[in-house]
Amino acid sequence: MSKIAQQSIQTTAFSYIGVILGYINVLWLYPYALDATELGTFRTIQDLGLLFVPFAQLGVGHGITRYFPKLEQKQSAFLTYSLALSLVGFAVVSLIFFGFKAQIMGLFATNSPEIINFLGVVLLITLFALLSSVMDAYSRSYLKVAIPTFFREVFLRFLTSVLVGIYLLDWINFDQVMVGLVIVYGLSLLGVLVYLIWLGKVQLDFNWKHFPPGFRSSFIRFSLITFLATAASTLIMKIDSIMVSSMVSLEANAIYSIAFYMALVVELPRRAISQVAMPVIADHFSKNNLKEINLLYRQLSNRQLYICLFLFAMIWSNIDSIYHFVPNSELYQSGKMVVFYIALGKIFDVAFSVNSEILVFSQYYRFNLVLTIAMSILIIAVNYWLIPIYGIEGAAIGSASVMLAFNLVKYGYLKIKLNLEPFSYETLKILFVGVTIFALKDFYLENVNPLVMMVIKSILIVGMFFFWSRIANVGQEEWNWIKSKLKKSGP
Repeated sequence: MSKIAQQSIQTTAFSYIGVILGYINVLWLYPYALDATELGTFRTIQDLGLLFVPFAQLGVGHGITRYFPKLEQKQSAFLTYSLALSLVGFAVVSLIFFGFKAQIMGLFATNSPEIINFLGVVLLITLFALLSSVMDAYSRSYLKVAIPTFFREVFLRFLTSVLVGIYLLDWINFDQVMVGLVIVYGLSLLGVLVYLIWLGKVQLDFNWKHFPPGFRSSFIRFSLITFLATAASTLIMKIDSIMVSSMVSLEANAIYSIAFYMALVVELPRRAISQVAMPVIADHFSKNNLKEINLLYRQLSNRQLYICLFLFAMIWSNIDSIYHFVPNSELYQSGKMVVFYIALGKIFDVAFSVNSEILVFSQYYRFNLVLTIAMSILIIAVNYWLIPIYGIEGAAIGSASVMLAFNLVKYGYLKIKLNLEPFSYETLKILFVGVTIFALKDFYLENVNPLVMMVIKSILIVGMFFFWSRIANVGQEEWNWIKSKLKKSGP
């Protein structure tokens, strides 16, 4: 087995272990061990810290990936140079943070004053997460992906579980939990650093004069262009949580965060498919093979929509049973419609397929940058409009609406510029199959245990999904793949 294949398998395994740990934490441990205000504080402080990372990083992570192959030597100097640029970015972010500290405190003073006590933790999380991301990119350039993924996806979440578990045992107080968060992120960084040292890939080298001519200026220019898109993307992912804390309450953010995490299940197949599709799209563009790109565009749209509609139906039909197993469910169940709207936004995203990836690898990549920045501004504006009216549901409706608008613009642009079309008659048949199984949402049996009810509904959904798929003649590749796996696992 090749090294790349081994790394891919290990990375995938660690990613899924991380997802399982994440769901155990968010849906059971956190709401069991922390009250809603503590959970809201816990999540908001982390979201704030991670929100600042791309601004401090200045796009250096993508720059390392792009420019590392251009170096035949001086890789350690490149790492040192990249870390130095990131620290400069962190210093700028810190100065801005302290310069506007009064305004930041003002955002939370009315509805979430508990946040103010832990603003120092925010910058420390930013620092450790920033350095980890740079080390991650450097390790990835050596095709060493699995172990950094372990520290980011598994180790970090496991230590967070231990930290909250210690609090549950009353060995520490909540203030110490927040300080412990800094230690957790620091240990995750230390793990990646020790791994790179063990590989012999880390040396302090400040001799930056021997890079190829024009290397540094080109690296900085590319990094800064990438930084804008990355920062805007992170802002889009994190801003809902922060604005809910600021404009409503920490308790509301706790409810929103749990609902948001449930809805993310719908998106998991898209993430996996996107990672596989990107190099294929890049290769087709290098050969100017638009016909193959259009075929891939359509195939992935249908496949993602088919799988993700099924996941959406499974989650939404069983939503009451799922919430039953969340501690303090009577409180957190008020976020049920957030699950629906966020999942709907994810369905919009998967239906329009890999339009972002196509734009990034095309000659029109700058349009994706402009559009991402515009989207981040729009989602802030929409949240300011809808959250005061509809609360946490307003944030979710805003996200879904902006996601639809974002994808419609990209769809229209690719249609005009490259004549690409992801939709077909097959799309209508998939939508028909997906909508029919949502009828089971209101199916209910009196005096039945929620777990049993979940099993019964899930079996009915699978049966109905298979039945209508056969009638509409869609999803045959997916069902054939499942049957082949079942045969292999048989006697």
